[in-house]
Amino acid sequence: MKTSTSGAFFFCFVLFTAPLSSSFPLEDGTNIAKYNFVDAVSRFRVEFSWRNISCPVCKAIFTVVDLALLSQTNTERVAHAIGEACTKLHLADKRVCREITELFRDDVIRALQESVLWPTEACAVIVGPSCGHFDIYAPWNISLPHVPKPPVVPPTPPKPGSPQSRILFLTDIHWDAEYIEGSSADCKDPLCCRNGSEPPRWRHREAGYWGTYSKCDLPLRTVENMLQNVVKAGPWDWVYWTGDIPAHNVWAQTRSQQLRELTTISRLIHKYLGPNVTVYPAVGNHESTPVNSFPPPFVHGNYSSHWLYDTMAKEWAPWLPAQALVTLRHGGFYTVQIQPGLRLVSLNMNFCARENFWLMVNSTDPADQLQWLVRILQESENKGEKVHIIGHIPPSLCLSSWSWNYYHIVNRYEGTITGQFFGHTHVDEFQMFYDEETMSRPLGVAYIAPSVTTYISLNPGYRVYYVDGNYPGSSRLVLDHETFILNLTEANSLEGGSGLSKPDPSPKWTLLYRATEAYGVPTLFPSDWNKLISSFVIDDGAFQKFWYLRHKGHVSEICEDVCKKTVICYLRSGRYEELRHCGQLDEFSEDDIPSITKSMC
Repeated sequence: MKTSTSGAFFFCFVLFTAPLSSSFPLEDGTNIAKYNFVDAVSRFRVEFSWRNISCPVCKAIFTVVDLALLSQTNTERVAHAIGEACTKLHLADKRVCREITELFRDDVIRALQESVLWPTEACAVIVGPSCGHFDIYAPWNISLPHVPKPPVVPPTPPKPGSPQSRILFLTDIHWDAEYIEGSSADCKDPLCCRNGSEPPRWRHREAGYWGTYSKCDLPLRTVENMLQNVVKAGPWDWVYWTGDIPAHNVWAQTRSQQLRELTTISRLIHKYLGPNVTVYPAVGNHESTPVNSFPPPFVHGNYSSHWLYDTMAKEWAPWLPAQALVTLRHGGFYTVQIQPGLRLVSLNMNFCARENFWLMVNSTDPADQLQWLVRILQESENKGEKVHIIGHIPPSLCLSSWSWNYYHIVNRYEGTITGQFFGHTHVDEFQMFYDEETMSRPLGVAYIAPSVTTYISLNPGYRVYYVDGNYPGSSRLVLDHETFILNLTEANSLEGGSGLSKPDPSPKWTLLYRATEAYGVPTLFPSDWNKLISSFVIDDGAFQKFWYLRHKGHVSEICEDVCKKTVICYLRSGRYEELRHCGQLDEFSEDDIPSITKSMC
């Protein structure tokens, strides 16, 4: 029975959870056209056709595959059978089906052999609670020190003329080494604009020189052009870089390719920014192969992540102290003092990710990372340090227990944590944290910065944060931020003397907006963001401006009605499945909650 379960679950897990972001498919009977939530949760998935899989279909697949594979103990034959089923169900192109099942085969089956998953729980894991019950990710809690929480002191603006720190923030570069100008921008594969992209019959667009508005990543020249522009836009006090270096060709990646891309981009950043600018990286979910495969430290041998962490430690050693490299090699996370009075914590958010199939073995605080975080925060509180936290995946997209424990930690140490910075969704957004007692007082903001990559149909971009600077009594809070973009329409179509357009040989990345000016707020304290969200409810013009800026100036879909309400709920929900704030908004009714819940799934 165990072999059959592994084969069936492997089939569904590989095809349904290879995408970028974390969420469940829509529940049975949901009108996809009406309820499709075009936010980061659903927009940026690798486009296998798993969204058409309902609960009954999932259960039918498990029954059929279970019966078909009962006698198959050879993993190669299991992988072949799964690849054939993938093709016949039209979940992906035949080549993609074959390659992704081969790539994921060994790791997923190994994780399943160590897990306690039973067949009846499989569809609940894949489709969500609407399709059954599972307790594989059972609730758990971290321990907080028996130290009273200091009195809450509301933030105040710094005195005029106070120093500010200017921080460059890069995330989701997604360099595609096989990007080819002129290749198909509309292909059948999950990633286009590359060698071998075959156009569909109904249309054909060509990949642009600097990038393309489609499901495409970036050529290396665009990454280098970004870094050249970043150097001119300096100086920088330091840099936060929250991962996702490789392209989205998740079905055909090798360890050697991943390491080559990690090394190439790390060295390019060091080359352009120079030895006097310190870069603080975080681990993205695409750094490993298979994608999202991050076994906890108790997994040893060839299945462990040492091949990745050791290379990261080697490449990032010019930026990080020796003690930080120790925990980086252990579990992909670290802490470092940036300046006297300011500490950084870089979290490995893959230990909270639903797509990390190794968490089926044990999802209780993998690598003891959150308990470690509590210790670091308590030590910082004792010393009067402020702390910035960086990571790749936003906490609200994490497994439930991890997300709620993190929310609890932020509540306890709200006077110490003065900045939270994430990426992953590719769009420009934020999420709120409220006090747990009343869920009404805003106490923190998780900033989610836009991607460097275009995936999907975006302008390339990067973020600049202005933080209360290095002086006694500094709050170290974010005071303002800016988003810069490369306008692809202009960069790819410079008018030549003959009247023919050609790529701009040296395009400029330009300021899209500055937060305080665009939103008309004096500061960026949590209370300001909370008021802004409330304004979105009653002022559709304000919301549509946010929607435009959220997509880095290139909007592909409109957002009205349920979409708008869902986005507002998302902004207010800094932890997993936290929808109670929707009912507090005047425009929302209790009848809206089921529709919004479906949209966020």
